[in-house]
Amino acid sequence: MYQFNTFGTGGAGGGAAATLSADAALHRSRSFGVRRDEAPQGRRFNLVVDLGESIGSLTWFRGVATCAALCYAAISLAPGFEPIAVANAKPLSDQRWDQARAQAISPLALGADTGRRMAPNEKKVRQLLDTPERPSLNLIATIGQGDGFARALTRAGIAQAEADKVAELIGDIVPVDELKPGTAMQIVLGRRTNRSASRPLQSLALRARFDLKLEIVRKAKDYVVKRTPIAVDTTPLRIQGSVGDSLYRSARALGAPAKSVEAYIRAIAGKTEIASLGRSDRFDIILEHKRAATGETQTGDLLFAGLNRASGKDLQLLQWEQDGKLQWFEAEGVGRTTGTLTRPVSGTVSSNFGMRRHPILGYSRMHRGMDFRAGYGTPILAASDGKVASAGWAGGHGQRVQLAHTSGLSTSYSHMSRIAVRPGASVRQGQVIGYVGSTGLSTGPHLHYELYKNGVAVNPASVTFVSRSQLSGTELAGFRQKLRGLLGTPIGGTFRAADLSPTKPAAGAASKKPAAGVVRAAASVTKTPMRTAQAVARKKAL
Repeated sequence: MYQFNTFGTGGAGGGAAATLSADAALHRSRSFGVRRDEAPQGRRFNLVVDLGESIGSLTWFRGVATCAALCYAAISLAPGFEPIAVANAKPLSDQRWDQARAQAISPLALGADTGRRMAPNEKKVRQLLDTPERPSLNLIATIGQGDGFARALTRAGIAQAEADKVAELIGDIVPVDELKPGTAMQIVLGRRTNRSASRPLQSLALRARFDLKLEIVRKAKDYVVKRTPIAVDTTPLRIQGSVGDSLYRSARALGAPAKSVEAYIRAIAGKTEIASLGRSDRFDIILEHKRAATGETQTGDLLFAGLNRASGKDLQLLQWEQDGKLQWFEAEGVGRTTGTLTRPVSGTVSSNFGMRRHPILGYSRMHRGMDFRAGYGTPILAASDGKVASAGWAGGHGQRVQLAHTSGLSTSYSHMSRIAVRPGASVRQGQVIGYVGSTGLSTGPHLHYELYKNGVAVNPASVTFVSRSQLSGTELAGFRQKLRGLLGTPIGGTFRAADLSPTKPAAGAASKKPAAGVVRAAASVTKTPMRTAQAVARKKAL
């Protein structure tokens, strides 16, 4: 098909179309680097010959010779192969071979000992007749709610007689009944003589009080009690801040305990409306607080509740005991308002005070009280604080409760279905004292309520008596002195552990270094270089 001629050369027939050979077409397709007069590709000298074509020709033999020469050159120039001399491993002894097989990882089908125990050596291993016991046991026992100290020791494995003896030693220092639930005891038990006997107590350590640590150590057949006093600083903890969006959340964010914030809200709720507090109003809380030299802290009751109003009268409340009762007094010595008579039930009035015809007896007589219509079983509330003078059946009054209040006031509640208080008990205003019924001379369930002033019946609808606790004299002076002392407490209190001696408590001792207290909160708390109150709240008192 292909002919060795150039484009445009004709064949034997001049009129036939000229053909383009493959060689000429290849040369014409190249644009540079090839001479037009070079020989065709089939006529050039090829060093690499395809030995699969033209077998037996001169070109084929030349290719065979070239291949043989190249193989000879590669073999003659190759490096020699000589083994590298290494030291032979020393054969393992039988004992080491057994150990190696026991630790090797190989299929059990090939005799591996992986995961199996080696057979005991009769010369070095002997069978134990009994399980050995530890020479001592370290335990931690905790006194539970309603649990006894001796009971906690016997539950830990101490003999009853020994537990009673230890409880007696502890009771000589601290009454065991005063040990708080949750108190942890570190106990060390020694070796026992036989399995049927209890382990003897070697030592016992516990935090008997916040300021005292006790340790009992066995000496021969007796015990020695070691006391370790812990210095405690009792400077109160003072927390101040702005009310912001929520009084509760703001106080909690500054580290005040939840119970203390709730007590604070209850204290000021009797003097002001909580809903009326503004964002810029500031609260002032002072709490009982103990800080031990060992680092523990303990927060107690609320001592002072203050409120600085942006608009309005500021409030300062101090808890003070009067007549055996703790109540909140204002800075002027005025206590809680008592004696304000409230409706004993929420029902409507069905019969007023005065002369009327008795619905059962049929004749007119003095009605010394006021009747409230209410459903059977409706709770009856105490109109004011007082004591239960009598509670029980009272003839035509049926089930009746009489309360004695201050300033010569007394109230009576009749026709009850059930009484909820006992004679001599103290009641608070609004406390449930019984339930509406229809006992005695009654035509239906209702409450017959009477009010007396110095034994004389008074119309409850026309008289309102208000009574306030007021401090005076030396009691008022002591109250103001305590208030001044609390108001002098810096924010966060003061405390320096180095000032506390391990043997001499320094209660209330002030130092120059501020202690754990409160931090800034939205520019509403005084700046103090102290740890945050959140860190104080996280620590749990023992």
